[in-house]
Amino acid sequence: MASSQPRIGVLALQGDVREHEHMLQQCGALTLRVRTPEDLESVEALVIPGGESSTMSLLARTSGLLEPLRARVAGGMPAYGSCAGMIMLADRILDGRSDQQTIGGIDMTVRRNAFGRQIDSFEADLHLPTLEGPAMHGIFIRAPWVEQVGESVEVIGRVEGGPAAGRIVAVRQNVLLATAFHPELTGDLRVHRHFVEIVRGQS
Repeated sequence: MASSQPRIGVLALQGDVREHEHMLQQCGALTLRVRTPEDLESVEALVIPGGESSTMSLLARTSGLLEPLRARVAGGMPAYGSCAGMIMLADRILDGRSDQQTIGGIDMTVRRNAFGRQIDSFEADLHLPTLEGPAMHGIFIRAPWVEQVGESVEVIGRVEGGPAAGRIVAVRQNVLLATAFHPELTGDLRVHRHFVEIVRGQS
């Protein structure tokens, strides 16, 4: 089985890296900032933070990380993506740049900036049945949503009110997890704790 203190990388090309590191460390994980293929080889799992997905895609290509990332995810490495990270883990994206590429791995179609521009960012309470406890406070910043999922994808969270009610904002496919919102900004450890447990469960 994986170590009780798993070594989890945070993709450190762009985005809210430090916030994810802090949450993972509180959940008992060791963290490493992943900027090179060599960094990637030394971790058991990866978190892909929020940020700007098209910039992240470009930097992954120019740093030589995109193909190693695809290979590790295809090979079964656990990964969690929030916001832009959700886009990076999607097999298909809508409204992306013409040259934008993803790591892929989750059989889903994600719409980039689905809720609107920065001015349309919002907060909402969400019920995620996979996670015990009260509603989770979700922070959505130029967030995507999931338009379509394949049969192997478990929908674990939806928007519950307003004009976007019913839109999918959290999914899991085997050892891959993604949310359209930013739990790293709320102090609620449940999503990160759930991901760390996924990593610990791998042989």
